[in-house]
Amino acid sequence: MHPLRTQGKAKILNLQSYKLVLVLMGMKCMGKNTIKIALATFALSSFSSCNNIGSMDFPGVYKIAIPQGNIITQDMVDQLQPGMSKRQVTFVMGTPLIRDPFFQDRWDYVYSFQPGGGQRGQEKISVFFVDDQLVRFEGDFVPSAVAEATAEENN
Repeated sequence: MHPLRTQGKAKILNLQSYKLVLVLMGMKCMGKNTIKIALATFALSSFSSCNNIGSMDFPGVYKIAIPQGNIITQDMVDQLQPGMSKRQVTFVMGTPLIRDPFFQDRWDYVYSFQPGGGQRGQEKISVFFVDDQLVRFEGDFVPSAVAEATAEENN
């Protein structure tokens, strides 16, 4: 078949289906611009109404808790010691959530948790290595020994 003929058939089918929709909707007497405006208004109003569905709180609807990332506990942080190898840190903390391919000596562990319908909480810890040995870590957790020492100094 010639490509122009198939395009012509497609155009005829589109026009026929367009006319059929107009007849079914009872808009046969309206102009093309009026129909376009009506369809555009309907489309915009239906899209904007879908936007508010997520923010509505339906009574009796169960919302699940959403945990994401690496679970970080104080016990895990207490086991980290300077001089540990990357393999030992992986054994204690698990595989890091973020491992930058351009800066291999920093691993980031992130844990976020959102209870059903509640506020989202997030905990982070960054682990730094030099020559594949743990040098330091920083973030939302402090080793228990350091926390106890600072508490005693403050008293």
